[in-house]
Amino acid sequence: QVQLVESGGGLVQAGGSLRLSCVASGSIWRVNTMRWYRQAPGKQRELVAAIASGGSTTYADSAKGRFTISRNNDANSVHLQMNSLKPEDTAVYQCNANVEPTSRTAGDYWGQGTQITVSS
Repeated sequence: QVQLVESGGGLVQAGGSLRLSCVASGSIWRVNTMRWYRQAPGKQRELVAAIASGGSTTYADSAKGRFTISRNNDANSVHLQMNSLKPEDTAVYQCNANVEPTSRTAGDYWGQGTQITVSS
């Protein structure tokens, strides 16, 4: 089995920073692209940032210049450094990873989600 466990959410004032982390564990052969999604109340889930195993990154327009995604391949972890947070960043943030387990074909796995609330 593969599990993704997130940490680092919470309450922050506008203009502040938070760092999210997500660790994949279990019988893992390889972790491919890792992503952060978010879903605000009443809105569709959106992709915030993604990072491939080789390190190439993509960002939503709303995240460019403020958020930085990074990963540690040895630790099967991904991080999202969020600066200059705005109230509109308030959402549940979820980690997603395409993982190749040791005994199964590759598939997408999800973390449990972590709440981020940005107060004005």
